[in-house]
Amino acid sequence: MTFQDILKSSFLENLTTFSFLDAAMALFMAFVVGVFIHTVYKKTFSGVLYNDAFNTSLVLLTMLTTFIILAVTSNVVLSLGMVGALSIVRFRTAIKDPLDLVFLFWSIGVGIVLGAGLLPLALLGSFLIGLVLLFFVRGHGEHLSYLLLLHVSDETVEVETLGILKKETKKMNVKSKTVHPGEIELIYELQLKTKSTAFVNELGAISGVEAVTLMTCQGELSA
Repeated sequence: MTFQDILKSSFLENLTTFSFLDAAMALFMAFVVGVFIHTVYKKTFSGVLYNDAFNTSLVLLTMLTTFIILAVTSNVVLSLGMVGALSIVRFRTAIKDPLDLVFLFWSIGVGIVLGAGLLPLALLGSFLIGLVLLFFVRGHGEHLSYLLLLHVSDETVEVETLGILKKETKKMNVKSKTVHPGEIELIYELQLKTKSTAFVNELGAISGVEAVTLMTCQGELSA
């Protein structure tokens, strides 16, 4: 078998059967759906620090998966080699939020479906998943939980600060209480009635309150 025979039996044959129009359409739709995933992630994000690089990677991951599936579906031998190559890949980035993992699987799943040519399924599935995320996750983001760290001088001041917190919060749990000579350290988990944090200034102005720190935290308070 000569080199020309090899080209005729593999390379040129694949070149003639490959459809540039279908591939371009699949990759374009992967970009469109990837942008939709990007938008849903940005609107439903409820963590502490938003990472735009991770969100942008969702768009690229959708297109990259589509690109790989298009190649795999066109050649059985290539698909076996691709499985072997992907088996040695290790992802080192730690996923802190479980929803981030959902978005990763969503991007990969859409890429696989588009690469297989199932455009209606990709559009319908992405639309429904986006609606579910917007309905559940965005509603939870309106009720952020906070951690409040208080340093007070004695029990009398503790009772006074507790009265203010009861007026400003819908839910409140004591996470920790540490008593030192001449000082009480309190950690509360709070859910506020409004988005205003002016009560922190009010707490800091109380005589006997040595320090007040308010910070957001992920998760929700139990009923």
